[in-house]
Amino acid sequence: MQIADRLTKIPPYLFMELRKKIAKAKADGVDVISLAIGDPVEPTPTSIIEELYRTACNPENHRYPTDEEKGMLAFRKEVAVWYKNRYGVTLDPENEILGLIGSKEGCHHFILARINPGDVVLMTDPGYPAYRASILMGGGIPYNVPIRPENGYLPVFEDIPSDVVKKARGMFLNYPNNPTGACVTRPFLDKLVAFAKANDIAVCYDNPYSEVVFAGQERLSFLSAPGAKEVGVELNSLSKPYNMTGWRLGMAVGSPELIAAISKVKENTDSGIFNAIQFAGIQALKNETPNIEKMMAIYTRRRERVLKTLDKIGIKFNPPKGTFYLWIPTPKGMGSLEFTNQLFEKTGVVVASGTAYGQYGEGFIRISLTVPDNRLEEAMARIEKAFA
Repeated sequence: MQIADRLTKIPPYLFMELRKKIAKAKADGVDVISLAIGDPVEPTPTSIIEELYRTACNPENHRYPTDEEKGMLAFRKEVAVWYKNRYGVTLDPENEILGLIGSKEGCHHFILARINPGDVVLMTDPGYPAYRASILMGGGIPYNVPIRPENGYLPVFEDIPSDVVKKARGMFLNYPNNPTGACVTRPFLDKLVAFAKANDIAVCYDNPYSEVVFAGQERLSFLSAPGAKEVGVELNSLSKPYNMTGWRLGMAVGSPELIAAISKVKENTDSGIFNAIQFAGIQALKNETPNIEKMMAIYTRRRERVLKTLDKIGIKFNPPKGTFYLWIPTPKGMGSLEFTNQLFEKTGVVVASGTAYGQYGEGFIRISLTVPDNRLEEAMARIEKAFA
């Protein structure tokens, strides 16, 4: 049976390939330690689980979700309170917030809501691979905008060819950035809004790491920039701040026009988010924000441990202050895949090659800090022994 042509354009999903590699090695008897995938290992806070149980026991919540096309109004109201408290951003729960089954879903729906076949969509290189897949499945044309260390891993809008800008109708941006960990400044957000407005480019600002920033770095929302609601939406998620990756709960916030368009796509795609999960999300947003600081203390400790090991093996750099990843330069003269393979062959430690995120990821690897302390310690001990 012939599959759709659009699927032939999409490379294998990075994390599926990594899982297959890990599974094969384990089957061969290798004690594999994976530092490649960003999935918090600490459990979801107990009160959130208890709220899920309590509300899941109510038969009223076994039916189709409330306000299925937008998400429960009570959840959207709590999102508005959270955005006001965390970022000083005012949102209308009725027209500027949409519940999502995780922010990844929002990326796909943004494309279907905004992009026509043949439209150009800007995305950073290196960048999250799922953006490209969404663009291609929607019939758009992805254009890679380089982000380089000398520019703080921020795009230089002036360097994008004018003929590409004229054809562009959308742009994905993600800061704190996966994979580099880079963060933006308020002046950059102002510049982004001006660029988007001048060129009729809708911004999809994917911000699931908004709370995962280290000491000295301000937490920022794209919508804190004046005029941002006129040019785009921000996607966010409860996955990272509340250790809820498997729960699949997030939100799109911003432009009422884009929110309405994304909502129309969503209501014709799924039947919404299970009510009990939305009630659990309300509990998280309202009462479990201290979990963020708890997790940042853990990630800070792990980050320092990894940096200590890197220093011992001769890799010195100044890491950006966002996400629970480290974007690490490879040893001099060694390519990303070569170093990735050497790490695995010599230590049984799996990391992500920078080239998985684009051509400008060459010369880097990405390590995740979402691994139990004892396994991270073992991984660092193996690396020190093999490379020091």
